[in-house]
Amino acid sequence: MNLSSELWVENQDLAQACLEHPFVQGIGNGTLKQEKFADYVGQDAFFLEAFARAYSIAAAKAPDWQGFTTFHNLAGGVMEELKLHEAYATQWGVNLRDLEPGFATRRYTDFLLATAWGGDVGLTAAAMSPCMRLYTFLGTSLAGNGIPNHQYSDWIRTYSSVEFQPLAQQLESLVDNYASNSSVVHSTYRYAMFCEREFFQAAWIN
Repeated sequence: MNLSSELWVENQDLAQACLEHPFVQGIGNGTLKQEKFADYVGQDAFFLEAFARAYSIAAAKAPDWQGFTTFHNLAGGVMEELKLHEAYATQWGVNLRDLEPGFATRRYTDFLLATAWGGDVGLTAAAMSPCMRLYTFLGTSLAGNGIPNHQYSDWIRTYSSVEFQPLAQQLESLVDNYASNSSVVHSTYRYAMFCEREFFQAAWIN
C-alpha cells in the first residue's frame, strides 16, 4: 500500500465522522438551512484562498519540474473551485469580500500556511491531501444513489465529478513522491482531517 492510501485508510474514522455529520447529511438530503450553507460558502472561500497560497509556496519549494508543475496545476484547480463559490455567493447573497474567518477556519488556514512555509513539500502535500480526498469521498458517497434534485445538487455534482477526482489523485501522488513515512507526516495528515471535521462542526453550530 502506498503512503497516501495508508494515510487515508488510517483516518477512516474521521472521514466517516465527516460524512455522518449533520451538516454534510443536510447537504446530501437538501434539508440544511440556507443560512448555514451561505455561511459555509463564505468560510470555505476564505479557506480555498489559503489553500491556493499553500500550493504556490509548495511549488516554489518543489525539488524538480514535475513537482513544480503539478503544484501549480492544482493551484489552478482551486481557482476554478473559487469561481464556483463566487457563483454560490451570488446565489445565496453572500459578500465574500466582507467576511471574516471564523475560529475553525483560521485554525485550519494558519496550520496549512505554517506547514507550507516551514515544512518540505512532502509534509505540505500531506497537510493538504485530506481536504481533496475527503471531498471526493463525500461527493461520491452523497451521489451514491444518483445526484438528488434539490438546492445543493451542484455541490454534490462538483465533488463527485470525474473532473474533481483526478485533482485529489494528483495531490496524493505528491504525497507518495515527496513525503516520508514518518510520525510527523502521519500526525500532520490526521490533524488536517480533524480540522475538516471541526470546519463542518463550526458551520453547523453558527
